[in-house]
Formats: sequence, C-alpha cells, structure tokens
Amino acid sequence: VQLQASGGGLVQAGGSLRLSCAASGSISSISDMAWHRQAPGKQRELVATIATGGVTNYADSVKGRFTISRDNAKNTVTLQINRLKPEDTGVYYCNAAIKPRYGSRRYDYWGQGTQVTVSS
Repeated sequence: VQLQASGGGLVQAGGSLRLSCAASGSISSISDMAWHRQAPGKQRELVATIATGGVTNYADSVKGRFTISRDNAKNTVTLQINRLKPEDTGVYYCNAAIKPRYGSRRYDYWGQGTQVTVSS
C-alpha cells in the first residue's frame, strides 16, 4: 500500500493550487484521510481531515480557503487551496488510515510530500 501525492508548485499570493493524493495497492478499506503540512523550521501540522462519510475538519488558519474532498471509489483525497498566503508555504503530506486487504489491522500511511511555495 502506498500514497502518492502531487500538485504542488510555486504560486503567487492570492493564487490557487489543487493537491491530489492517490492510495494504491492491496487495500481493503480506508477510513480517515487527511492533509498535513510542514513549514520550514516548524513542526508538521494537521491542515484538514475527511472521514469516510465526508465529514470534514480544518485548522483555523485555513478555514474558508482550503477544501478537502475524497473519492472513495478511486481511493483519492484532494486539497483545493485558494487565496494562498506566503505562510502557506511548506511541504504538504497526505495521510490515510488504511486496512490492507491481507490483515486485520488498520495502519497509518503517508505520502511522500509535495512542495507548495507561495511568493509575496
């Protein structure tokens, strides 16, 4: 099982980006999916989460600008980022709680990270 993130880049403040993350492999089920980010010199922080049924939660700093969504049929999670600010700069990681097809436990998996850089 692996997560593959994509969609980062360099954008000007006020712009938009769409990050995508796809889970692949021998997957039985996926519960919560999330995006985290790590700014230079700072700890990784949770940005947004989405449950299987679509219930979402956001960090206060991104509410109203970020939208997380998922496609359960395709095992993907997306983060639409609008009105980008320089402080949104960082490496964005997707994360999902996945039960592999062979096994009884659910594990946390992480994508490799995608860089988002916002210029002022």
